[in-house]
Amino acid sequence: MTPAPAAVPAPAGEETVVLVHGLWMHPVVFALLRRRLTRACFTVPAWTYPSVRGRLIANADALTAFLAALPGAAPLHLVGHSLGGIVIANALARHPDPRVRRIVLMGPPWAASHCAAALLRVPCVSALVGRSMRDWMDMTRPELPGTEVGVIAGNRPIGLAGTLVGLPRPHDGIVRVAETRVAAARDAVTLHVSHMEMLFSSRCAEQVTAFLRRGAFVHHGAAKPAGQGIAA
Repeated sequence: MTPAPAAVPAPAGEETVVLVHGLWMHPVVFALLRRRLTRACFTVPAWTYPSVRGRLIANADALTAFLAALPGAAPLHLVGHSLGGIVIANALARHPDPRVRRIVLMGPPWAASHCAAALLRVPCVSALVGRSMRDWMDMTRPELPGTEVGVIAGNRPIGLAGTLVGLPRPHDGIVRVAETRVAAARDAVTLHVSHMEMLFSSRCAEQVTAFLRRGAFVHHGAAKPAGQGIAA
């Protein structure tokens, strides 16, 4: 893969960053990340949706409506954790918004979900996977032309779900690093955090801010082509 062209830094103080939580979550989980992004001069609303009972397309369309209601023509950025990133991708694929410039997907089960597939085979546990995740497992992966995508994966294997299903390493306790790979991503990085630690990690917040500002993560050591993340 050839390196991405140099990104133009985004001006401070003018952009909105919409946060989208994952399965079984609530916007309150973004309290620390929201505070850090606000200090970085972003306006940071958090959007919520029925992550368990809602169908994926319905949730994606609801996000589209939320974005359409945001005032102004200033650049928008989106940050999604886990299933939240999947909802973002489907919303933009179905209804592109020219204001959306960059998105960060944190621990997205993009390529597949070993964990979800295993849980679906357990009758008393399958409902935990939720309707949106079930829909995603059978869908063609969307393309996101015109949007710069950054992907953060975790490799700290702490999580009950991953332990129950014997998730192959490296993984973040729920999602395997290999499952986070998005072919069209501009950049990717792997951090030593678990799936839930991404929400509270200062290192993760720094990487999110870096990508939103300049379209690239902070890689320690040699520069890497876009899409080839390294541990940090």
